[in-house]
Amino acid sequence: MFHFNRLAAATLAIALLAAPPAALAQRAPAPLPAAASPESVGFSSERLKRLDAAMAQVVADGRVAGMTTLLARHGKVVAFNTYGQASLADQRPMEKDAIFRIYSMTKPVTGVALMILFEEGRWRLDDPISKYVPELANLKVMTGTDAEGQPILEPVTRDPTMRELMSHTAGFGYGLAEEHAVDRMFREKRVLSSASLQEMVEKTATIPLMFQPGSDWSYSIAVDIQGHIVEKLTGQTLGDFMAERIFKPLKMTDTGFQVRAGEADRLAAVYVGAPDGGRLFEAKELAGAPAQDFTVAPRMESGGGGLVSTASDYARFAQMIANGGELDGVRILAPATVELMGTDMIPEAALVSSNGSVGQRFNDTVGFGLDFAVIKDPRKAGGLEGKGTLSWGGAAGTWFWVDPANDIVFVGMIQRFGGTGGPDLGTTTRTLVYQALVDPAK
Repeated sequence: MFHFNRLAAATLAIALLAAPPAALAQRAPAPLPAAASPESVGFSSERLKRLDAAMAQVVADGRVAGMTTLLARHGKVVAFNTYGQASLADQRPMEKDAIFRIYSMTKPVTGVALMILFEEGRWRLDDPISKYVPELANLKVMTGTDAEGQPILEPVTRDPTMRELMSHTAGFGYGLAEEHAVDRMFREKRVLSSASLQEMVEKTATIPLMFQPGSDWSYSIAVDIQGHIVEKLTGQTLGDFMAERIFKPLKMTDTGFQVRAGEADRLAAVYVGAPDGGRLFEAKELAGAPAQDFTVAPRMESGGGGLVSTASDYARFAQMIANGGELDGVRILAPATVELMGTDMIPEAALVSSNGSVGQRFNDTVGFGLDFAVIKDPRKAGGLEGKGTLSWGGAAGTWFWVDPANDIVFVGMIQRFGGTGGPDLGTTTRTLVYQALVDPAK
């Protein structure tokens, strides 16, 4: 599964932030309907007990404080379970309506927002990014350092494109790690802590690219830039556009850039694990700065990692993707647009052996589309899911996938930075879900 396994990724929590955001919409929960039984949609109740038992054991072992998982098929909920506690300090049990910091699971939502504008003819996939963000014209590429340790720079052979922006092949850094000098520049300039998306872009424009556009893949600030483009094309804040065009139509009543006033007690606490693998500690500070307070307006509405949501809400978003852009008679995108988002965009020259995530690499079996990872050949990749499965995850351990071939949606919500203290939960849950799908023709 593609969710972060580095505590460094928790710097995202510090950074998200600006102009009055859209808070959560007026509450009128609209969960997906329940299946008559697991068997009615092809699952074995007996085999699903393995999934339930494994997740309960993760909590019992102290790897996470609590968890919510939701499995749906054909738009109907097969299993919706909670485990453990939303807050260890308060001894507050995990509830089905718990709100989670979803961090980079924001990215596919931002991608959908941008593709809504794509369908309106506002931009084209191979347009240069600089057409919409002039600050990002004529960038430099860092090729190494000189004897004094200063960056060696060369001009870009061409401006990166919107396609490359949405597939993390444009060359931008992020600042979630220390290995590359460009990422260190992002941290030093506190790009993710910018006071606005405009300031974020201005800072990004002063930092060289990691490689020539289209020649490699690196997880990046790209989706925050996408959020900025949404604001420029629409004249709305990113949160307002998402609320109007995605959250309200899909009845995602608990999703936004901050928790609604008076509902802070629904927000699950976030933790880090002790270095020795022992007890969990609430993440009051991250990378030397206070953790973001999601009960107040952020300084910058981060399209790359700023949303909070619930398992039910995100399942509605995922089911819309599984349905080819529609849910409950409301169409967000055309089927061909969803298909485009799930098409691998990584050129052969840019295949990488390590993408900064857990357990996968991009090759002829696993690729990356427009703000989603995509499984091209699941059996060769060693998985049981269907061809074309889309997924991503968040820095605090949340994960999801959408399997259009089997019409399956899965959402997993935890709140722990720096991995889960054991085997990757995304990979584990995929195996346990599909071993229970005994009659896929149903």
